[in-house]
This record gives sequence, C-alpha cells and structure tokens, in this order.
Amino acid sequence: MQAIIITQPGGPEVLQLQERPTPTPAPHELLIRVKAAGINRPDVFQRRGGYPPPMGVPADILGLEVAGVVEEVGAAVTRWQTGDTVCALLGGGGYAEFAVVDARHCLPVPAGWSFTEAASLPETVFTVWHNVFQRGALQPGENFLVHGGSSGIGITAIQLAKAWGARVFTTAGTPEKCARCEELGAERAVNYQTEDFAEVLAAEGIDVILDMIGGAYTAKNLNLLHPDGRLVFINAMQGAPAEFNIQHLMRRRLTITGSTLRPRSADFKAALTTAVEQHVWPLLASGQFKPIIYQELALAQAPEAHALMESSRHIGKIILQVGA
Repeated sequence: MQAIIITQPGGPEVLQLQERPTPTPAPHELLIRVKAAGINRPDVFQRRGGYPPPMGVPADILGLEVAGVVEEVGAAVTRWQTGDTVCALLGGGGYAEFAVVDARHCLPVPAGWSFTEAASLPETVFTVWHNVFQRGALQPGENFLVHGGSSGIGITAIQLAKAWGARVFTTAGTPEKCARCEELGAERAVNYQTEDFAEVLAAEGIDVILDMIGGAYTAKNLNLLHPDGRLVFINAMQGAPAEFNIQHLMRRRLTITGSTLRPRSADFKAALTTAVEQHVWPLLASGQFKPIIYQELALAQAPEAHALMESSRHIGKIILQVGA
C-alpha cells in the first residue's frame, strides 16, 4: 500500500509518499480501505518529534481518524462485516491506503454523509464529548467558552454545546473566523487580536471553558468562571506553566482538569465510542451538527496539508483524499 511516511522529525517537507506492507488485522480488529483521513494538530506535533505514538502503533505513519470501507474482519469481531462503511478513531496509521483499528473504536458513516465528511468526525467529536460533557459536565442553560473556535475542535464544541442547550462563546483570530463561529451557534465570538476576551465576557461569566492555549490564558480563564466552574485543558499551545491564585480557586470551588485521548486504553476508547454513538450520532441524523470542511487534498499532498494546518488560516477541517 501507499502511505505517508515521516522520514525524520522536521517540517512538512519530511512527509513522503512511500510503499509499505498492508497491515493484517488481529482477531479484534478491522482492516479498513481508507477513503479519507483527517488532519489534526497532534499530527503536526508528532511530525516535529514531540508526540510519540502509543505502543504498537506505527511510529512513522500519522493519522488519528479515517473513514472508509471494511476490507477484512478479524475473527473475534461480530458487529461489522466486509463492505460496511465506517469512520474510526486510530492511535495512528491513518495516512495510508489501508489501516487497522480496534473494531470497538468504529462508528457507521452517518446516512447521507460522504467519506470526507465522516473522516472529519472521530478525533474532534471524541475529544469534545469526553472533555466538555464528561469531564466538564456541561449542562443545558450553562455558559460555555471554547478557545480557537474556528479549529476542528472549536467548530465541533460550538455545535455540540449549542445542541445541548448551552449558551456558547468563543475566541478566534479574524473577523471572518468570528463571523463563521457565530453562524455555527456561538452567541459571541471575540477576536483575540483586537479584544481581550476576559474583559468582553466578564459580565457573562462562564461555567465551562475548553482551553487549548494555556499560558497567560489560564488566570484569565479562572477569573471568568462562575462559582463551581470547570476549566478543561486539552493542549497548552502558549506553554504549560501558569500562575493563578489558589485561594481564589478554593473560595469559588473551581475545578481544573484536562486529558489527552491518544494514550488512553482501548477499553476506555471503546466506552467513549459507545457514548458518542448514543449521544452525538442522533444529532448528526437530525442535522443539528454539520461538518465544516475547509479543504480536501490528495494523500501525496500531506506536506501541503500540514503547512496549511500550521498557518492557522483554515476554518474547520483539512482532509486527505486517499481512495477513489
């Protein structure tokens, strides 16, 4: 099969299309003929050498989410059959013509959705569901803030929180991005290039914040939270160290939490898959959540896709087209 290989840690140019053996599924796995693969920020970190894959995952093939057709079914798998169309959460290996995945981490391609649209779902939907709704315990009627509203995570969090009945706020870096976030359901999108989100949203107060920025945002986030508010981290793009007032945290009973999805156990991801199918897939069927695809590129254009991801020009998801 053809696959995009990390030839060495570095910039987008280190990604090359090469031949690799087609993987063989274990008894609990599926072999998927990949039709489309999503690009995610962790892919960039791994390409640079800063995000090693879990044990047993190809170290030189990126890709955390795919959509495609089941090519082969492991002997212990009962739900799926050859020819089924699925999207899947992977530990890696998605930038390829074929990928193996634990059958429990697959979901059916939503009715009427293309492979491109379905490939945009797993990494972001799983991340948002776990961090906003399970760890952050967002409730209908609460105020929710997600930073980076035009990212794949952002567009997902805005739509799911809105469908859940929360008031949604976000930050983004251009007027165009802010307008798009508001079209998706954000009540107010703050342009962080020209405004201080902490000042703009101070009168609202926030119950749950999903943050991928860290650094100087941390103290501002905590000051925005209502009593019993929850701050959930999924990244720290401005740096992990942060200072905040512990007494303030205690007086207002604030919770700081966070998670990374990729290193979690296969059983955890299987349980999360079940929860996502139960709670999120009906929203897809009813049209309350829609895919936002910024650009599709061919598999061989993975370097260009990574350069685009790093530029932060995109609104929504960047997808690699793998199979015809």
